Amino acid sequence: MNNGPRPTGGWLEPGAQNIQAIYFLYLAGLAIGVTPLIGIVMAYLNRGKAGGWIETHYSWAIRTFWIGIFYGFIATLLMVVGIGFLLIPVVIIWLIVRCIVGLQAVSRGEALKNPQSWIL
Repeated sequence: MNNGPRPTGGWLEPGAQNIQAIYFLYLAGLAIGVTPLIGIVMAYLNRGKAGGWIETHYSWAIRTFWIGIFYGFIATLLMVVGIGFLLIPVVIIWLIVRCIVGLQAVSRGEALKNPQSWIL
């Protein structure tokens, strides 16, 4: 029985390809609503298993999901007073930028500088 570290090469295994898939699932969620749910499950399942700089990406991805839900909820509530219609595009742009920042950092093999950030 092999108790060594898990491989990190596949899309479903912890590692760079997995976190890239999570970011793409979040982006696809703008067109196909269910894909971010798949991404958050993947992030939670693989968090703490990859080690090193990848862990900052799992924290970033999980926070992107939950903060995005929060921002979207606030924007939806504010639609009652009309300002929410202006905030929804801002939330969408925020999500896209966070995913792009994450994708760029993972493609360079770098940790995210502040994975606990609420903005960028």
